Amino acid sequence: MPPVITAFAQSPDRGRGLARDMPVRWALEEVGQPYEVELVSFAEMKQPVYRTLQPFGQIPTYREGELALFESGAIVLYIAQGHAGLLPNDADGRARAVMWMFAALSTIEPPIMDRSMALILERQEIWHEQRLRLLEDRIRTRLADLSARLGDAEWLDGAFSAGDLMMIQVLRRLAGSELLEGDRNLLAYVARGEARPAFQRAFAAQLAVFNDSAGN
Repeated sequence: MPPVITAFAQSPDRGRGLARDMPVRWALEEVGQPYEVELVSFAEMKQPVYRTLQPFGQIPTYREGELALFESGAIVLYIAQGHAGLLPNDADGRARAVMWMFAALSTIEPPIMDRSMALILERQEIWHEQRLRLLEDRIRTRLADLSARLGDAEWLDGAFSAGDLMMIQVLRRLAGSELLEGDRNLLAYVARGEARPAFQRAFAAQLAVFNDSAGN
């Protein structure tokens, strides 16, 4: 039986491919692993049955036989470790790819997510503009460091890896903002990731769910 992942029945990202099932879909497409998707509502995610899979009531989850996982980074790493295509063959290269996965989720993403929440939830606060400037300065610093490290390379460390997959997915959260638009190097990096056939298949699959829900 193919693995089963969960995803939003009605995603708040409105079909932009930003929901956290996206990197899992992308990883599965990269390694050529068929999978099934179980769509869940916000109400269903908070029920005890679902929380046995995901104690925080979020998506995605991943089920394969007796194994049940949550957290998109952990799921992508599990997929990469079990299939060829997302981790180098040599031990040092594999370690560096995992390092870049952690860098994406632990170093680059936190201020980006804080900025997103500030724009949505804190606009009415008197300190909003000051906090937003602080977050955006922090993001610019991180992006400058990342861009300098990438240089003129195609990917972060040799061939495309799970590290690139997670990093590009994180950077996509800045699409359309001047924070990313001002760095042609990183823009090109993201574009290379989005041009991969596996990404295109994953994006189309997630978008189809949104279109179906919007049609209803």
